[in-house]
Amino acid sequence: MMVDILELRTYMGVCIGRTLGVQVLRTKGRTVGVQVLQTKHDLNKEVKRDENDIDGNIMIKKKKKKRVFFLDVNPISYNGSTPSLHSFAHWISLFFSEVSLTDPVIAVFDGEGAHEHRRRILPSYKAHRRKFMPWISATREAAKSPVGKSHRLISETLTKCNVPIVKVPAQEADDVVATLVEQVVEKGYRAVIASPDKDFKQLICEDVQLVMPLPELKRWSFYTLDHYITQYKCDPLSDLSLRCIVGDEADGVPGIQHLVPGFGMKTALKLLKKHGSLENLLNAAATRTVGKPYVQDALTKHASHFRRNYELLSLRRDVNIRLQEDWLHKRCTDNDLETMSNFRDLLAGTQR
Repeated sequence: MMVDILELRTYMGVCIGRTLGVQVLRTKGRTVGVQVLQTKHDLNKEVKRDENDIDGNIMIKKKKKKRVFFLDVNPISYNGSTPSLHSFAHWISLFFSEVSLTDPVIAVFDGEGAHEHRRRILPSYKAHRRKFMPWISATREAAKSPVGKSHRLISETLTKCNVPIVKVPAQEADDVVATLVEQVVEKGYRAVIASPDKDFKQLICEDVQLVMPLPELKRWSFYTLDHYITQYKCDPLSDLSLRCIVGDEADGVPGIQHLVPGFGMKTALKLLKKHGSLENLLNAAATRTVGKPYVQDALTKHASHFRRNYELLSLRRDVNIRLQEDWLHKRCTDNDLETMSNFRDLLAGTQR
């Protein structure tokens, strides 16, 4: 019987698979007949035999999708809350040499006035972050050739390393990345977001990963769907709802624990596992008891607090930006070593 391996189905205890050129018949978990034929097309699937499978079962492995990296430039250009070109030099050098290699990279900056909309909702939103000031070299060459603003120097370095730069007026980089990630995934790529920003965890799925700088280890580390589920024991679809409850101190968004001590991460996770989303939870609490008295009281009295946080922390996917085909080309790395060496030389002797 000819069967398609893209669609395995079971009928009355018999598992049948079908592909152009593969015949399989398994009965009650045991293969009784396998024939592999030649074919011109593998429908983007690889069929491999597991050497340890004595029954000769066919193992199916998807081909790896090509990766597109999104570089969230602003966070790696800070040492804590202080702008630092040394920090950028460290992280971008490691990123090019150990992480992205020749895969396409799209760098995204905040546009001018990017935070104004959310700050009208909550004045403390990202209020603690100092802006980059004009960077002036402390080296002896400074008197002869003063350097412009830091972000211009960073932009020039990225451009020399063949990285396209995206900056949309009045839009935060997070929202621009979320919009472009959706477009990249629709084209069949795997999106990898290079950022320490927890906001991006709400985007994690099979085709969207993070790679995060770990200052304590001085390296980048991938963070995938499996990592998220292991850490939180829930689906990333609940991540936004979770952070609307516990807040985001890095963004200046207070959690409910500041109003109701004892209502923390553990309680929030338990509630979301049962109700699925913040809106479902709030709607349920409005009509019936969903938890202990202090939990019930918090959900009913502070519903507006949670919904405000949702508006602040949810990433937009509708920014007016379209993915360009040339952004998806393999990145030429020929200039990397010289460009980064010159960048470090320029920073030599300056304050970290």
